Amino acid sequence: MHPLDTPVHSALTGTHAPFARRHGSALRYPPEMSIWAAFPDDADGWRDAEGFGTVTTAGDPRTAPAGWECTMLIPGVQYDGSGMAVVPDPEAVVLGPDDVPEMLALVERTRPGPFLERTIEMGTYLGIRDGGALVAMAGERMRPAGWSEISAVCTAPEARGRGLGSRLVRAVGAAIRERGDVPFLHAAADNATALRLYEHLGFTLRRTVEFAEYAFTARRSRDSQR
Repeated sequence: MHPLDTPVHSALTGTHAPFARRHGSALRYPPEMSIWAAFPDDADGWRDAEGFGTVTTAGDPRTAPAGWECTMLIPGVQYDGSGMAVVPDPEAVVLGPDDVPEMLALVERTRPGPFLERTIEMGTYLGIRDGGALVAMAGERMRPAGWSEISAVCTAPEARGRGLGSRLVRAVGAAIRERGDVPFLHAAADNATALRLYEHLGFTLRRTVEFAEYAFTARRSRDSQR
């Protein structure tokens, strides 16, 4: 199976294995780092996932068994960056733990997708500052075998139209290529602006995916009947 067919599982059993929280066959990142979980789409896998209570998956469509409720479902796409032209950016700075409050504030303003207090530990994040303020950033998230996901691409509204997002995607891609990995990314299928940008940069559609959150409700239902 290709690593990008099960990117969360591949990452959590490979480069990101030290971050993995396990319950039987179910794996997930620490909740303060990332929302993503992975488990087999069979009876045993769903049973093991009960230990997490709530799980968020990225991949093929699933049908939740009895006792589970789908609480979020977003159609998405997975893009392959094999053909992307990459180049370092002299203005991009590496962001660190001290920058996290500013990064979280930028994410809150721009909503690029999940970015949490410890997401920065998943890979390298680059930013561009203007007058000392962080106005754009992008970085790495999941790292399936041989691949690295570009994520949290965002630009403050007042700094848009200057190509900062494109520059940062290329710069993050350059670092990924330098260590021998291939860039890829996920995006919401209806985010037309982002998809145009990624295709302009050389990304190609690999497949459609679903981003889904499931909550285990059976235990709560049983408790309410007591």
